[in-house]
Amino acid sequence: MRFRIVTLLLAFLALAHPVQAQEKAIERPDWEKHFAAFDATGTIVVADERAKAGATLVYDDKRARKRYSPASTFKIPHTLFALDAGVVRDEFQKFRWDGVARSFAAHNQDQDLRSAMRTSAVWVYQGFAKEIGEDRARDYLAKLNYGNADPAVQQGDYWIDGKLAISAYEQIGFLKNLYRNALPFRIEHQRLVKDVMIVEAGRDWILRAKTGWEGRMGWWVGWVEWPSGPVFFALNIDTPNRMADLHKREAIVRAVLRTLEALPG
Repeated sequence: MRFRIVTLLLAFLALAHPVQAQEKAIERPDWEKHFAAFDATGTIVVADERAKAGATLVYDDKRARKRYSPASTFKIPHTLFALDAGVVRDEFQKFRWDGVARSFAAHNQDQDLRSAMRTSAVWVYQGFAKEIGEDRARDYLAKLNYGNADPAVQQGDYWIDGKLAISAYEQIGFLKNLYRNALPFRIEHQRLVKDVMIVEAGRDWILRAKTGWEGRMGWWVGWVEWPSGPVFFALNIDTPNRMADLHKREAIVRAVLRTLEALPG
């Protein structure tokens, strides 16, 4: 009981100041070259917590403070909501395809948590949202202090088409708490979410991340785990060419991380 109380207290304190890192961020104007290489406009925040680093770095601090729709990066907290609400049991539960043909072929089949996260299967999370409901979603968002915590929407999905918005700095704050199992959710649920976020791994590192795309802008957020500590990142860019711009998200982040030796080349 005492352990649970201490855990909840630490989670509360962590969530009370989710974006303190922005006060100490070091500007990296030289990272402009990575955006220019892909003819992209955007921002990136990197919080390097490896033992010999311990710095928060940013390209375009002003934009990093601006809130945007989280789009499919919201699948990270949304999965926590679904697990907590009992909408999904575990990573093995199957979600039967509804037979509606969608533009992305990988969505036109049964899904589980891992595939829904990997392929960003929106229809699975639309089902979660329907079962959770707006009132409970609002409570969860407030509990997390997630961006503006507003799930209101006139039409469509609130994490894409609604008022919900979050900044790159706030994404970093949320990811740090998830990494430390410091969110106000069951630890086993936080560990499961981190497991289904794995993109790739090497002998001594793991990359956990999620893309997002709202139509006009796109995200890539996550972290690289090393024995010496994690390196968190949150990038967003404008996508005037829509799908033709989507590859730029990961390419820019990878280029930045490689300059920090935070990702193998």
